[in-house]
Amino acid sequence: MRQEFDDDRLRFLIGDVRDQPRLLRAMEDIDTVISAAALKRIETSFYNPDEVVKTNVIGTMNTIDAAKIAGVRKVVLVSTDKAAIPKSVYGFSKATAEALVLAANNMSGANGPAYSVCRFGNVWCSTGSIVPKWRAMIAAGEKVVPVTDPECTRFFMRIEEAAKLVYREAESSSGGRTVIPDLPAYQVADLAEAMGVGILISGLPDFEKAHETMDGITHSNEVRRMTVDELRRELARG
Repeated sequence: MRQEFDDDRLRFLIGDVRDQPRLLRAMEDIDTVISAAALKRIETSFYNPDEVVKTNVIGTMNTIDAAKIAGVRKVVLVSTDKAAIPKSVYGFSKATAEALVLAANNMSGANGPAYSVCRFGNVWCSTGSIVPKWRAMIAAGEKVVPVTDPECTRFFMRIEEAAKLVYREAESSSGGRTVIPDLPAYQVADLAEAMGVGILISGLPDFEKAHETMDGITHSNEVRRMTVDELRRELARG
């Protein structure tokens, strides 16, 4: 990242959201904080719930407090559809983080900070997500990929859409809200077909939902479903 963004206006600090003094150092003379640090893997949270709480919940508390002490104007928490009607430890931790961030507005004075939340769907081709994982398996010669349930549906969101959502909210002076985008969804079996690979069904674990929801009302199997051809076009984009 430092090589890609070689700019004297930037500072690169190694740190941890569990370490509030380090957060204070990072927030010195900072106007806006985008809080994206999290342990996000569902299966990881299942086996390591204590570590997830330390990062996703206590880390969020540290961020809230450090922003207040440092005089930050705006804090935007990056959250997830899994925080809506949570089922996994990860989902519960992010739901708690959302509640902490929104409640922080009740403790802010006239000069802020203003705290808000941006909730994402599954970000297409993000690190550790299904597409790069399957692509690596296909490149290694695999003919089938593991699928918990081929009828699972997931919300679709491009990386640039996620970035614009956060940027717009960061520019806003108001807080106390959760920004939820209107997203289409795709079925996992359709994605496998679009990638030209077979599937090996392993069964849906107890901590995973077949259909996600962005707002706690409408689920991913109830919104516009992307076609196989649409998924092929998105794969061709990169």
